[in-house]
Amino acid sequence: MADPLPDAPTLQAELDQLGLATSPWELQGALIGWIAGGGDADGGWLGKVMADPALPALKDGSAIDRLGRGTQARMEDNDFELALLLPGDDTTLQARSAALFDWCRHFLGAFGLAAGAKPPLSEEGEEALQDLARLATATAEPEGDEDDETALTEIEEFVRVAALLLHGDVAIARRRRQLH
Repeated sequence: MADPLPDAPTLQAELDQLGLATSPWELQGALIGWIAGGGDADGGWLGKVMADPALPALKDGSAIDRLGRGTQARMEDNDFELALLLPGDDTTLQARSAALFDWCRHFLGAFGLAAGAKPPLSEEGEEALQDLARLATATAEPEGDEDDETALTEIEEFVRVAALLLHGDVAIARRRRQLH
């Protein structure tokens, strides 16, 4: 089992120190999109994912470095331990929904950077990518009920599985092609 990932407040503190106007969930969405598209979570991943080569390399052991290494390990393992970093149940449904939609937007941007304009995708991968794009354009509703809570949980699980599917279609498939 991989080491625990840093929590959102710890990540936010480091993002603030770097002057980055992004949230932990946006960062994780971008990181997972980058990895799914074939990018690597090496020491320079932050500058690549944020499309800012002026960003410094990560310090070994920093929260952002641990997020990168831990996420890469979770995407590569066969236990499917990958979990989305999103606000907890103590926040409003609207805030959690908005964070998930932000996660999807950042995933798509970084996935496109790493995978290129037309990555080879399975039919399921194409559908998953289109669904993620629809989620990325969604707007969180101010009110919600128990059914909406259940729907958000199901959407979060779909997003998690879609990210893993796209990782298999692009990053893992690319490595297999390079071996042959």
